[in-house]
Amino acid sequence: MMRKIALSATSALVLASGAAMAATGAHVEFTDKAFAHEGPFGKFDQMQLQRGLQVFTEICSSCHGLKYVPIRTLADPNGPQLPADQVRAYAAGLDAVPLADGEERAREWTDHFPSRAGDGMGPDLSLMAKARAGFHGPYGTGMSQLFNGMGGPEYIYSILTHFEDNPACAPEGIDGYYYNSAFPNGGVPDSCKDEHGISTVPGSWIAMAPPLMDDMVTYADGTPATLDQLAEDAASFLYWAAEPKLMARKQAGFIAVTFLVVLSALLFLTNKKLWAGVKGKKVTI
Repeated sequence: MMRKIALSATSALVLASGAAMAATGAHVEFTDKAFAHEGPFGKFDQMQLQRGLQVFTEICSSCHGLKYVPIRTLADPNGPQLPADQVRAYAAGLDAVPLADGEERAREWTDHFPSRAGDGMGPDLSLMAKARAGFHGPYGTGMSQLFNGMGGPEYIYSILTHFEDNPACAPEGIDGYYYNSAFPNGGVPDSCKDEHGISTVPGSWIAMAPPLMDDMVTYADGTPATLDQLAEDAASFLYWAAEPKLMARKQAGFIAVTFLVVLSALLFLTNKKLWAGVKGKKVTI
């Protein structure tokens, strides 16, 4: 019975995903990146998070906010772990906090990152990596994420690194938009669709211009600021911003699994000890 249920659920998932893909014409090119935090024993790279914070501050923060992230968490263990005085100084350099009476006050480290709103501003990035952690891979079946670990950070990294020239089917592109082979939700010109209305090119067009290029920032630790490095650092930082307690959860899970393994062994040995006298006897008629 359970086998039939599992097979039915899997079939429904594949069919539903295929139907969704056929309806949207979704086909994207994602890069599976090996991030330091991946895997049961992975952990965030402190220096990478600090570099990612620098990329966000100098480039991304002009259009995107982090309104759900407290600034004080920059000093937390398993995070960027900046000294407290640096975090306070960083907070003071951010946008002032508006007050109810129309006045403003300096932002403190107990406040959250500023938000961004208005024309030309992009979505808040506080939960972007977490929202995309359920990304199901290029074929929409969920198997790519299960076996390759593709999720939120890979989505962000791919979007940042997959800006390309307009394809041959639309050499002029879409006015005000930029072609990105990893962006699944944008518009596609009719010239790039087949007779069924399905896109013939990977990705689509996005309103955001390519935000990163080589040597846009100067890293304090001397790391070369290539496009690949900038995108990886930014994606890792944004994943930490969305999952700041990831390492604590991994540690708790490891302790729980260890406890369950030891408990199972003890129960098995106890069971054998209690029933040894009964199971060892042979019944004769």
